[in-house]
Amino acid sequence: MATRLFATKPISTILAEASEAGEHTLKRALGPINLITLGIGAIIGAGIFVLTGTAAAQFAGPAIVLSFVIAGVGCVFAGLCYSEFASMIPIAGSAYTYGYATMGELVAWIIGWALVLEYAFGAATVAVGWSGYVTSLLGSFGMKLPFNPTPSLSLSFFGHPYAAHVDIFALSAIIVITIILVVGVRESANFNSGAVIVKVSVLLIFIGLAIVFAFGHWHHMVANWHPFIPKNLGHFGEFGWSGIMRAAGVVFFAYIGFDAVSTAAQEAKNPQRDLPFGILGSLIICTILYIIVSGLLTGLKSYTTLNVAAPVADGAAAIGVQWGVWLIDLGAIAGLASVMLVMLLGQSRVLYTMSHDGLFWNWACKIHPRFRTPYITSIAVGTFVAFLAAFFPIAFLGELVSLGTLLAFTIVCLGVWVMRMKQPDLPRPFRTPWVPLVPICGMVVSLALMLSLDAPAWIGFGIWLVVGQIIYFTYSRKHSRVQKALAEGSAQAPDAVVRG
Repeated sequence: MATRLFATKPISTILAEASEAGEHTLKRALGPINLITLGIGAIIGAGIFVLTGTAAAQFAGPAIVLSFVIAGVGCVFAGLCYSEFASMIPIAGSAYTYGYATMGELVAWIIGWALVLEYAFGAATVAVGWSGYVTSLLGSFGMKLPFNPTPSLSLSFFGHPYAAHVDIFALSAIIVITIILVVGVRESANFNSGAVIVKVSVLLIFIGLAIVFAFGHWHHMVANWHPFIPKNLGHFGEFGWSGIMRAAGVVFFAYIGFDAVSTAAQEAKNPQRDLPFGILGSLIICTILYIIVSGLLTGLKSYTTLNVAAPVADGAAAIGVQWGVWLIDLGAIAGLASVMLVMLLGQSRVLYTMSHDGLFWNWACKIHPRFRTPYITSIAVGTFVAFLAAFFPIAFLGELVSLGTLLAFTIVCLGVWVMRMKQPDLPRPFRTPWVPLVPICGMVVSLALMLSLDAPAWIGFGIWLVVGQIIYFTYSRKHSRVQKALAEGSAQAPDAVVRG
């Protein structure tokens, strides 16, 4: 039956799976601090070190601080909806599981496949950026490598030569992080916490240096802040209020990653209490840091000069503190390393849950008896991402990542509204306020940002979804546990709601 494509997975079944214990389940080892550092680890990366300057120089000027406020508020809408689901359905599948419980299997598959795109291509893109910062930092100390980080290999396919560029640093980073993820979630969390401490400390040092400089050069800062909102240049999005809004759309992607906190639900000690704390806490902390750093940066240097690869490092150089520049590079390296770790962790946990539901191959939910991690999935994902990061000069994949993420945001916001109407009496340890206003605002913001992306990204995203549908109809639908329950008329079947 076609209507069975929209069969929902019973909440009772999901909660039973979430409460399972033993050596064949994920290990509950994460406390509230671990979860909030996971969120910060995913959010603070290339966004604060790169996008801040680009958006200020091209779109908003010093009013970039307002853009971060607007983008942060937009993310909070989605974050509130994620928090309700994460506390109500504390399982590793994140938006995939939430979609399965509210809108059915086909929607769940689409969103799960979109999350694969978000985390895999996102981690590969970040790995390439990480390699660039490592190369830059080594070069600043005058260290010459015996090899180029991106040597070329001359390959031949059917008699046609092909030059493959192998990014050694990106490849090495993914391999090391994959090993950490296989060894254990506590070790992964400790590595991430260390990286978060480094990059947040670096940002705080930059803030401190900038404030000290401001007290002695206040007229210089005020001159760079004027005009706070540069006049519109005659085109939508180039300064003025339209520029502030356009910049908000650009820097919105600096917040992508907080949703990965929800993928650690089955490894949290107290998910009902701690997941909302991790999601919303990391969003609030990162928003405050973004606003302060962007405000000080546009005071240190004129916004017209910030369209560079490392604007925050340039800001430290403007103060005249060379060691500050080195610290910024170090912070960026730590920041991008933790982003890679959280993305790869999220990727493996989503595939683990999809496999457990029968929608993905069985090897993806195998748990290591000693480490209690989905080790085969972590290795497979790490290999795939390492291949992408090592061999491909990733260009437009950033927009593909954004499309996958924003689709997840939209589904989660809609799901909260649907679940409130369908099952209003379900226990909700955390309740999204002002439903349906907050979910509607979250959907509007996400859909508007999706529509603002270029046609090539939509074409690539469409191809990715088509590949996903082929897998679903040739494998997933035949092995789905929910579909089998419906077909066999088992005791669970009546709970698997079939939506027309």
